[in-house]
Parts: sequence; C-alpha cells; structure tokens
Amino acid sequence: MDKVIEPGTSRTEGDTHTLHFTLHLPHPVERVWPVVAGHGDGLRDWLAAADTFEPHLGGAVALRWLNTGPEGEAVPGRITAWDVERVAEYTLEGFHGRIRFHVEPYGERGTTLRFTNEIRGDDELRRDCLAAWHLHLEYLAEALDGNPVDWRSWTPDRFEELRETYAQ
Repeated sequence: MDKVIEPGTSRTEGDTHTLHFTLHLPHPVERVWPVVAGHGDGLRDWLAAADTFEPHLGGAVALRWLNTGPEGEAVPGRITAWDVERVAEYTLEGFHGRIRFHVEPYGERGTTLRFTNEIRGDDELRRDCLAAWHLHLEYLAEALDGNPVDWRSWTPDRFEELRETYAQ
C-alpha cells in the first residue's frame, strides 16, 4: 500500500464547507484507532495536544495545535460521535468545526480512514483547511510508521506548498 495522501475534496453549501479525505493505511485498525481517537500521545504525534479528552459521547475535548508553539491556546469542544474502533468525532469551537474519523479494515492488515471536516467560512478558509488537513494526514502516516512530527522544527513551507496546490 502506498502512503501518498490523495488530494482532499470539498462540497460547499452556502458558507458551510465539508472537506473529505480517504486514506488506505498499511496498519491494522488496532494501530490506527488509538492514534486518531486521542489515546495517550496519539494525537500529539501528528495533530495536536489533547489537553482534555473524555473518550465517550458528549465527553469534553480540548485540542491545542502545536505548530504555533507549545503554549498555544486549547480549542474546546465535545465528542459528538463515538463508536470504539470505528468512529471518533469532535466538534470544536471556532473555525475548526466538526472533525470526524471513520476507520474500517482494508485488505488483510490495512485500514481505510475516512476523514471529514465541516467548517463555516469563506473560500480562503476552505483552501487553508484542505491544505492543513492534507499536511496533518501526511504527519499521521509518518507517525503510524514510528516517525512522529517534531513540532519544535515545524515550518509553514509544506503548508504553503499545499495551499498553492489547493488554490489552483
């Protein structure tokens, strides 16, 4: 299986944008689930620090993006869907919106991850979010291979490259 992240797609209705990515990962569900469902340092290795995480429907969640530095502000929200080893969905305040991970077996030892993000805003925000999620999903693939992102050395270079791609 290939680790290349295919470009995301989006659907727009009014000022609501629904972003989609589908990944086929060469790791079993048992390996992927904890990394997308907030167990241990799973989210920190590729997405954000989970300052608060109550793994059940209605549970509190607060994610702090580390590419802005370790002292960034945590974004609060709630877990709005939870089906162990299948669906983890967080709805966050502000522009982050609804973030949904749906995992299922793929082939003999792989996992299909269907990612959805529903946001409200203008077209520039849509492009920014497509680029940012694309980058984070690249980080996810690397983290699953044992190479978590080093947030201290993060630069916006790859994000800017992806943003240009999504602007075209």
